[in-house]
Amino acid sequence: MVDIATRVWNHKWKIDPIVRSLIDTDFYKLLMCQSIFRNQRNTQVTFSLCNRDSSIPLTKLVDEGELREQLDHIRSLSLRRGESTWLRGNTFYGKRQMFTSEFMAWLEKLQLPAYHLERVDNQYELTFEGHWPEVMLWEIPALSVLMELRGRHTLNQLAKFELEVLYARAMTKLWEKIERLKLNKSLRIADFGTRRRHSFLWQDWCVQAMVEGLGETFVGTSNCLIAKNRDVEAIGTNAHEMPMVYAALADTDEELLQAPYDVLSDWQEEHDGNLRIILPDTYGTHGFLEHAPDWLTQWTGIRIDSGDPIEGAELAIKWWESRGEDPSKKLVIFSDGLDVDKILELSALFSDRVKISFGWGTLLTNDFRGLTKDDQLAPFSLVCKAVKANGRLTVKLSDNPNKALGPADGIARYKRVFNLGEQTKQVVIV
Repeated sequence: MVDIATRVWNHKWKIDPIVRSLIDTDFYKLLMCQSIFRNQRNTQVTFSLCNRDSSIPLTKLVDEGELREQLDHIRSLSLRRGESTWLRGNTFYGKRQMFTSEFMAWLEKLQLPAYHLERVDNQYELTFEGHWPEVMLWEIPALSVLMELRGRHTLNQLAKFELEVLYARAMTKLWEKIERLKLNKSLRIADFGTRRRHSFLWQDWCVQAMVEGLGETFVGTSNCLIAKNRDVEAIGTNAHEMPMVYAALADTDEELLQAPYDVLSDWQEEHDGNLRIILPDTYGTHGFLEHAPDWLTQWTGIRIDSGDPIEGAELAIKWWESRGEDPSKKLVIFSDGLDVDKILELSALFSDRVKISFGWGTLLTNDFRGLTKDDQLAPFSLVCKAVKANGRLTVKLSDNPNKALGPADGIARYKRVFNLGEQTKQVVIV
């Protein structure tokens, strides 16, 4: 097992870069990338970084030169032979050859396109523009780089023994969480923490700890490189960027209302089983379910990623019941701002009503809260979203208005079209 404190103390990034592989990314990105490659490969999309926490002045904490070096290094990466073999030949979700030969031939030649970086006040404006299948693969590594460089600003001020103690405390903190979780043998938990992790080495350690501490309760990781290296399941389905882009491409209100279902119709042509998971909250879960076509009731389950998770699960259960489906045979995946208390609470409330699973993210792979002076390693909410599609601005509403993105007039139109009523603001944890 890697001595993380020593590696941090002796750190030279050219030997130990933040992103070390093109598959050091979330599995759902590759699944979505294949669908987009098949259906929307020529769509021009712009992704942009957004720091939801303006109290974190990234330009003061992250050196621009080092940031550019890390981003340039990512542009130099391409798929390695062993990585290609793993993607081509491994079984994912019980399916061999998940990725088509055409898609793999394209991915094997891919190097990520150029980026645009500038300072705007105390924040970095980082954007990526190009063909959708290419620029979408910038999202996860860009977030990983910014999160880790921000952390290094604090770590570089610590002496060697201080680092040893810091990581010992962080390991103890995580292990105490695992000891609480392993008492509940019915749990199913996956690592969803790539995008806002403390570091690659730390995420890798967290996965190893989960494997040893939770056994079969731990069902896998979203990180493809760690899944490959540690021989665990790669976990993931789809995300908000697909309905955001499809919606931006819609010409009429009727096409806009239909756009989220067009995404899932394209998805259904490629995937079955546990990959048929609905993500309903891009423009409000209530409206999505109310207008959902009957064929979606046959899907395996729903992922709840914003708003009150209890309300979201209850809404899903009522929807299945109203459509003549048995909720006990359906899967609800919780994935928003989870930590141990919330995981155990949701398990107690719903484990005897539906199948449940948890995508544990930032507070698994980046919970250094309370371990440094002034909490300088506490995680914060940094996102990288699709903001334009073929020149049109995108919109995301969410079940939590604090997560809404887009221009004011666009948000107003989308609220009208999707009949989004009053919403309760929730604190965005990460």
